[in-house]
Amino acid sequence: MRKSIATVSVSGTLTEKLAAIAAAGFDGVEIFENDLLACPLPPEEIRLRAADLGLTIDLYQPLRDFEAMPVPDLRRAERKFQVMERLGADMLLVCSNVSPDAVDDDELAAAQLRLLAERAAAHGIRVAYEALAWGRHVNEYLHAWRIVRLAGHPNLGVCLDSFHILSRGSDPIGIEAIPGEKIFFLQLADAPPLAMDVLQWSRHYRCFPGQGGFDVAGLTGHALNAGYTGPLSLEVFNDHFRQADAGRTSRDGMRSLIALEQALDGSAHPAAPTGFAFAELAASGAVVEVLAALGFARTGRHPTKPVELWEQGGARLLLNATGGDPALLAIGLDTPDPAKAAGHAQALLAPVLPRERERQEAALDAVAAPDGTQIFFCDATWLGDFSPAGPVAGEITRIDHVALTQPWHHFDEAALFYRGVLGLRAQESLEVADPYGLLRSKAMSAPGGAVRMVLNLAQVGTGDIARQHVALACRDVLAVARRLRARRPDLLLPIPGNYYDDLSARYDADPALRELRELGVLYDRDEHGEFLHLYTVTLGRVFFEIVQRTGGYQGYGAVNAPIRLAVQRAGGH
Repeated sequence: MRKSIATVSVSGTLTEKLAAIAAAGFDGVEIFENDLLACPLPPEEIRLRAADLGLTIDLYQPLRDFEAMPVPDLRRAERKFQVMERLGADMLLVCSNVSPDAVDDDELAAAQLRLLAERAAAHGIRVAYEALAWGRHVNEYLHAWRIVRLAGHPNLGVCLDSFHILSRGSDPIGIEAIPGEKIFFLQLADAPPLAMDVLQWSRHYRCFPGQGGFDVAGLTGHALNAGYTGPLSLEVFNDHFRQADAGRTSRDGMRSLIALEQALDGSAHPAAPTGFAFAELAASGAVVEVLAALGFARTGRHPTKPVELWEQGGARLLLNATGGDPALLAIGLDTPDPAKAAGHAQALLAPVLPRERERQEAALDAVAAPDGTQIFFCDATWLGDFSPAGPVAGEITRIDHVALTQPWHHFDEAALFYRGVLGLRAQESLEVADPYGLLRSKAMSAPGGAVRMVLNLAQVGTGDIARQHVALACRDVLAVARRLRARRPDLLLPIPGNYYDDLSARYDADPALRELRELGVLYDRDEHGEFLHLYTVTLGRVFFEIVQRTGGYQGYGAVNAPIRLAVQRAGGH
């Protein structure tokens, strides 16, 4: 289907927005009136600029507070029609009235909208009537449709907006009762679940489909079943999007529509990754010391690159000696069909990374995540490059999860990337207290938890902006802690005694808590199982977490994250 986006969804001047939207591959655009009013170019010039960029102007919006008024403002409407003719736009969005002067009278609203449609028809314009979620008398889409049907004019139809429908909890199945030819326009936006005034929710927290908690794909499916044939158009009001790079935001919007179409036709993802093949780190002597203390051993070297393989159990870490502070550079994922996964990622606009290799080396496909982390799609052939000496026994068994701190304006983009490209399922976002702010966190996982990733967004004032970490699963975290305590106690993150005093109060002074205190191990549990974990000090930008899951525990010890953040912030590294 054709793809469109409202200019209000991206940052910049109108001409900058049009260029970014066209570069992202959109077919059309909704012109938001404020963008046009602030533009020094006349409407005719904007019309030519859009045409030169290959964009149609699919909608001009909005006309507010028109219907169900004691006296309709036809003069204002006529002026908009004249502007639209100059602009080359043939559809006008009319929002349901929010004025205190509006009358609760459907027949009056229908009569005035019919008059508006009659005037619009003389200019070759159609009118799409939209029920705002906070409309004074009309705030449900089926109510808007009843008024349109009552008006009975061929140039009057409805505009369906996923936010206005889903934010109110309305059942979108009713869309299928609207004739497809009377659904003039479909606007799509997602949003995180928030308990707040719907107007503020709409104007500040909308996001692209797949980035929030709404079933936008289901609603779109109902519109298509009704016979809708117009564009899929994004209308997103978001404070972060308005400040982020317009080109990047536009590409992310396009990615969301591609993923939406894939969800609708059943081609959403070839196969989720089945595990972590490796995590690659910028090497340093300090990282080597930590891995040795944890029981890892160097088992192989790359024949042509300054990269070493370190292993323990099924956990594999690559140390890259190309320089720079320790940091997480890349993640390798065990993938049933690497070529197909790479092709899927490329279809979702993930940047493909060029990779130089010798003829005898494994061919690994890689793409860049929004924060620059390299994602490799792997089968077993990559290990042949290292000719590893053999398995290394120990308590650590595999990589449990990786946590990546995202720049503030890439958080929603990253969530959509990992959901769409890797097929990971997102959990609800959490906000974790930091001594100087808040840390927003979203966990994402493959079915069964074979791959887990945690995306963190450091808010202004936090000290966690640059940190990443690799969490390693083990059979016995206490044994790992004893090993570290005996060999390199300076590598353990010091946990305050007050934490254990509170833990003792919460869990009835279990005698085992004494050893947790002595070893610096943290504890959490839920109705399914228990979680024990410890942290190393931070090395450059990265630190390690050792975790032990028992029973059916699926979380990440989020209750303990404020303790970790506070200690790191205080200089405990």
